[in-house]
Amino acid sequence: VSVLGGYTSAIALGIVALLMLVESAHRLFNPQVIQFNEAIIVACIGLAVNIVSMVLLGEHHHDHDDHADSRNHKNDHAHHHDHNLRAAYLHVLADALTSLLAIVALLFGKFYGWNWLDAVMGMVGALLIAKWTMNLINQTSPILLDENIEQAYRQSITDELAPFATVTDLHMWKVCGHHYSVAMTLEANCDKTIAEYKQMLLKFDKINHLTLELHTNQP
Repeated sequence: VSVLGGYTSAIALGIVALLMLVESAHRLFNPQVIQFNEAIIVACIGLAVNIVSMVLLGEHHHDHDDHADSRNHKNDHAHHHDHNLRAAYLHVLADALTSLLAIVALLFGKFYGWNWLDAVMGMVGALLIAKWTMNLINQTSPILLDENIEQAYRQSITDELAPFATVTDLHMWKVCGHHYSVAMTLEANCDKTIAEYKQMLLKFDKINHLTLELHTNQP
């Protein structure tokens, strides 16, 4: 749910960035009368509210991390990679950036007559938000699509087990952040137990959940 929420929020951020870009471009080529004093006051209020919201979200994120630290390694990834919380933070950060850019543009427009700067700042803000959007999509979409891990990592697992067993089937897909779920079938050529094979795989810190099926060739 957290990952899906983060992905959906990224799409919403992208729509906001597109609307900002279109509106700013329209205002650049079709200048409008700006009520500078009122606009600056509104932008300052918006910036203050967003800064407070960012602080609150930051504290909430650290609180999640503190709780995660008290749990074992198998559970803490859910807190350290809360994509929904990150998306909310990026939403507020985007609003804060928009307010800050608006204040700068309005001040230059009021004192130097650079009314075009307001539209340009809006376009710059839209591009930055679009970049954050792509970063968030790149973090969440592989999890939603059960992305497989790179071949080199899979090969290192196979090589680690090679002296004792042959990996006949290996599925490794992303479940959250840098953590993966693994389903593996082994053809063993020694008398090691499943627990011993799992112990050998503890060095691979990206494996968060392991399902192991063992077949033995021993008589």
